Amino acid sequence: MDGSTSILELKGIGEKTASAFGRLGIRSIDSLITMYPRYYLTYEEPISIHELEAGQRASAAVRISSDINIRYIRRMKIVTCLGKDSTGTLTLTWYNMPYLKKQLHRGQDYIFTGTPVFKNGRMTMEHPEIFTEESYEAQQKTLQPVYPLTTGLTNKVISKAVKQTQDYIENIPEYLPKQILLKYHPMDYSEAIWNIHFPESKEKLIEAKKRLIFDEFFIFISAMHMISNEEEGKKSSYVIRECREAECLVKNLPYELTGAQKRALEEMKRDLASGKVMNRLVQGDVGSGKTILAVILLLMCAKAGFQGVLMAPTEVLASQHYETFHELLYPFGVHTALLTGSTKAKEKREIYEQIKKHQVDIVIGTHALIQDQVEYDKLALVITDEQHRFGVRQREKLSLKGKKPHVLVMSATPIPRTLAIILYGDLDVSLIDEVPANRLPIKNCVVNTSYRPTAYRFMEKQVNEGRQVYVICPMVEESEAMEGENVIQYAQMLRNNLSPSVRIGHLHGRMKSVEKQKIMDDFSAGNIDVLVSTTVIEVGVNVPNATVMMVENAERFGLAQLHQLRGRVGRGEHQSYCIFMTGSKKKETMQRLEVLNKSNDGFYIANEDLKLRGPGDFFGVRQSGMMDFVLADIYTNADIMKQAADAVKWLEDENFDFSTIKNSRLEKQISLAHNL
Repeated sequence: MDGSTSILELKGIGEKTASAFGRLGIRSIDSLITMYPRYYLTYEEPISIHELEAGQRASAAVRISSDINIRYIRRMKIVTCLGKDSTGTLTLTWYNMPYLKKQLHRGQDYIFTGTPVFKNGRMTMEHPEIFTEESYEAQQKTLQPVYPLTTGLTNKVISKAVKQTQDYIENIPEYLPKQILLKYHPMDYSEAIWNIHFPESKEKLIEAKKRLIFDEFFIFISAMHMISNEEEGKKSSYVIRECREAECLVKNLPYELTGAQKRALEEMKRDLASGKVMNRLVQGDVGSGKTILAVILLLMCAKAGFQGVLMAPTEVLASQHYETFHELLYPFGVHTALLTGSTKAKEKREIYEQIKKHQVDIVIGTHALIQDQVEYDKLALVITDEQHRFGVRQREKLSLKGKKPHVLVMSATPIPRTLAIILYGDLDVSLIDEVPANRLPIKNCVVNTSYRPTAYRFMEKQVNEGRQVYVICPMVEESEAMEGENVIQYAQMLRNNLSPSVRIGHLHGRMKSVEKQKIMDDFSAGNIDVLVSTTVIEVGVNVPNATVMMVENAERFGLAQLHQLRGRVGRGEHQSYCIFMTGSKKKETMQRLEVLNKSNDGFYIANEDLKLRGPGDFFGVRQSGMMDFVLADIYTNADIMKQAADAVKWLEDENFDFSTIKNSRLEKQISLAHNL
């Protein structure tokens, strides 16, 4: 067995199970062992029924106080009974488990573990795990990994498959340089891989995570520095200077650029005219005005006789950018084109031909811009929007479409500057830390679910005044089907609670690109008053008339993501509001959300998030999704990232040759880092 061995070679995995694994991108032994658990279930001390919170997984020690009943609904057998303790009564329900009638007994004590919900006026646990006091004590000593799942896969199937790779894992060679092993004394790589799947203890799990997180940062930062060394000082074939048209565009804008925008623009102009290749990151908070800078630079590029591209992470955002760019650049005789995955085949062929013949100056699009069929003529400037959504390799592939074009990446991800310099080691960093003067600060409130009727009345009042509203639903389950269902159900609930005159639409990740675009076009045009959506609208969407953002279950999101979502309102002349609704009563949750209540500054929020969560809190933390590392999180693991950056710097100072670190594990890690 080696890393490339097919998972079909493992016992118990046939074509059907392999196909299910394939849907998660798991086809080989290597991809199997690096599919880490999402989190781990622990079994805490049981609490009383009175202490149970809806939506919060917990264990309750109760005595069964009723008969065990079975109801038949269609083909489903529903087992129910009541459990009691001194503080209250709990309804217990299982589906298609009729044998429990013989297993459970009235008058006996059990411990039930599950996620309670409030149903029919009573706290209910559906499908809870069942333990005796003795079996629960044994369970408390274990950590149960929970993997990303799909239809046809269970945690048990995945664990069984990984266990069969033990011999292979134990023989994976160490690839970190000896200097690093002696300096930092990390857990052995093979031991870390085994303990991430089957932790011997919480302490071992934390040590394993530390090692694997260090690896992710170490390889990522090494790759950044290696690319930086390759790029440094490269001469550019494309010298782009300030032009009369760009000056005219800036002069005729309905607003004046902020000091920060002017400063960033001057830095970029110097780069473009320097005769060397520009590699720059422009980092600006949501609504700080990065897009207009991209327009100005692409106009300069076109007027210098070259082509430019802007790559956006979603078709919705690409289409919106296209409308903006076309409107602003057409008066200057600049031809723009939109190229996305859903562009029709015939239209694509026509656009390819126009790009090749330089009949198009500026191309806006998604990953479709880097397809093999696209041939550019004099591609001089490449701009990627929302850099954290794209990999280094994707950026590289787009750059290779031209002969050393200038590269600008834009991000609204609020990363403290010191972290940005580490993460984007191959880029110069420009910071836009002001918002346009005409923007009114967003008014925020953090409330519990009892405020929902008041929130609905407020939303309806805003709609009656001609404004529009976003409602964000979290993904309750890690499943696209469930995601769609949640949004559709919530939209229906809103229809039941709001006036019939309020037009309600919904948007989720399962919808086709054309459907998503249609909904966003309708919302932008004012044909939808309230849009119920998942975080698919998080990035860049611009509807100035939207003044209310309500986020359900705000505690399920990271602060940075909530701040990104909030950035969808407050983009017009009207006062905007953000309502963070939480079902949690935990003090820590309220403290965290209060950071958003106090400030609209993304960089302040990022730093507070870092302070609140702390660099040492590894256990059980869900990833915020800010960077697409597998385990690492730039905030939670800031100290390890700093350590990895120091390690790379130390090796560089020692004139270490990074290309000597070669084996299959490292190549895979570098490939992952390039594709982050």
